[in-house]
Amino acid sequence: MDDLKAKYLGQIAEAADEAAIEAIRLAAVGKKGEVALKMRELGKMTPEERQTAGPALNELKDEINSALAAKKAALADAALDERLRSEWLDVTLPARNRRQGTLHPISQAREELTAIFAEMGFSVAEGPRIDTDWYNFDALNIPGHHPARAEMDTFYMHRAEGDNRPPHVLRTHTSPVQIRSMEKMGAPLRVICPGGVYRADYDQTHTPMFHQVEGLALDRDISMANLKWTLEEFVKAFFEVDDVELRFRASHFPFTEPSAEVDIRCSWEGGQLKIGEGDDWLEILGSGMVHPKVIAAGGIDPDVYQGFAFGIGIDRLAMLKYGIPDLRAFFDSDLRWLRHYGFAALDMPNLHGGLSR
Repeated sequence: MDDLKAKYLGQIAEAADEAAIEAIRLAAVGKKGEVALKMRELGKMTPEERQTAGPALNELKDEINSALAAKKAALADAALDERLRSEWLDVTLPARNRRQGTLHPISQAREELTAIFAEMGFSVAEGPRIDTDWYNFDALNIPGHHPARAEMDTFYMHRAEGDNRPPHVLRTHTSPVQIRSMEKMGAPLRVICPGGVYRADYDQTHTPMFHQVEGLALDRDISMANLKWTLEEFVKAFFEVDDVELRFRASHFPFTEPSAEVDIRCSWEGGQLKIGEGDDWLEILGSGMVHPKVIAAGGIDPDVYQGFAFGIGIDRLAMLKYGIPDLRAFFDSDLRWLRHYGFAALDMPNLHGGLSR
């Protein structure tokens, strides 16, 4: 046994890799190894001989296994050291410049208007982009024959034959969120509903998917005067001007009565838009007093509560404020365009520290 011990411990010490270690293990303590063969000879020995040879063989087997494990660990450490030497990194080298991402102009405009309306006590409400035609049309007093419900203007979801569920559409405005907010929170209520909407239209100033924000205020004594003040304060804050002049033109929307298109005084001198001065007028939004049927559809008594609503295109606001000529560029994912028109991602806009930075 001393010869076996010296033989295998010497081979283990000289082993150069894990393959050699495995070969030694099989030859020494494997099922057909020399130590295993010696173990089988114990049955031929007398009880007295077994009492001496058995413990000695077990001790030899344990010693060889321990030497194999130690050598294997030493080889792994040596390989790691060699790898660290060959794959070293000089941390004193200057780091490469990394560009910080920028915030999309639409996201920036949404953050800005959210900050403005938050100062007026409006909370943000959101809802599903795929909604039933009841929330998108019926609850908003849009009759079945209205052109907006035609398939040439609205994206309807496919329904399998025999499906009796209400038709679903890609919402054409964020007004369905107003209905859901009334159902959930009741009155009094002040919310804005920003989000993506869908209509079948595509040109320089229209895309099939765009963004809107709609506002709703309900209480017992709200009037058009409150609507006018709210919009004036918003426009002054958003375009960062001291004074504005709004013009309300009579219009018709199924969900408001009376209804009004709102224009803002501006000038295009030298091709540059200036808000609040000049002799030109620019349409920016639609508004009005909420129709009693819409209030009732939201589960609120229209004989007790009344309110105003307005809808603004976020994309259009961003185009006007940041000087972007083509709406389609918002969705082209051009990195150069995003870097030019983007905003610092970590600068949250607020009325006290500034909006567009």
